[in-house]
Amino acid sequence: MDNRRNMFFYYHKDGETDDKVETLQKLAIENGFTIVDNHKDANIIVSIGGDGAFLQAVRKTGFRQDCLYTGITREGQSGLYCDFNIDNFDQMLHSLQHDELEVRRFPIIKAQINDGNSFYCLNEVTIRSTIVKTIVMDVEIDGTHFETFRGDGLIVATPTGSTGYTKSARGAVIDPLTACFQISEVASLNNNQYRTLGSSFILNKGRHLKLKVLQEGNDYPIISLDNEAHSIRQIDNIQVTMDDCVIKTVKLKNNSYWDRVKRTFL
Repeated sequence: MDNRRNMFFYYHKDGETDDKVETLQKLAIENGFTIVDNHKDANIIVSIGGDGAFLQAVRKTGFRQDCLYTGITREGQSGLYCDFNIDNFDQMLHSLQHDELEVRRFPIIKAQINDGNSFYCLNEVTIRSTIVKTIVMDVEIDGTHFETFRGDGLIVATPTGSTGYTKSARGAVIDPLTACFQISEVASLNNNQYRTLGSSFILNKGRHLKLKVLQEGNDYPIISLDNEAHSIRQIDNIQVTMDDCVIKTVKLKNNSYWDRVKRTFL
């Protein structure tokens, strides 16, 4: 880790957190790290504030492929992306300096909206109805029609995103070493006239998923990318793929993903 010395802190500024971060920055400088004001100059990006802050840090810094991300929780918080607490920051610095960390690589998905711009997601992309009416979408896999969905919405999640909204929709929790993405239904309509699979399904990394919104009175659904709503109003289609891009994070050697899942849910 000797060549990774430029550190950028991402957090929502308030008086109490500002004081804490100032202390952390001084501690980092004392241990030979350089604090930078622009994330583009950093090779270590530190988020403070739990999983939500971590997702925002990754998004706001452009899903950097050439740096390490690490998450720090505040007092009383826990997180699946965060190995450290704000009160044991010195432990993180010590681990960085003495190679007591492991780098893990989380797969991410790429969502292309209306055949236009593409956006990466570390957790999930969701499309939901914004009115009291079911949204109707044709679901295509590798260019072939799979089903016509009617319901409140669909969630397309990464393996790490499987512990979030997808889990609430009765999706499976997936090992992040498995490069795949999961599609889960939100309140699907199933009766003698309409039929969907009725369960989550998982696609291999090489698959191509396309969701085509049928304009049946639900012309303005809401799309969210991780924990951020997208500003495009009228949606025609979303295409979801997974390439070789990953988010590299650091973890303690004795703190696996499944250790975190156990602590969080069991």
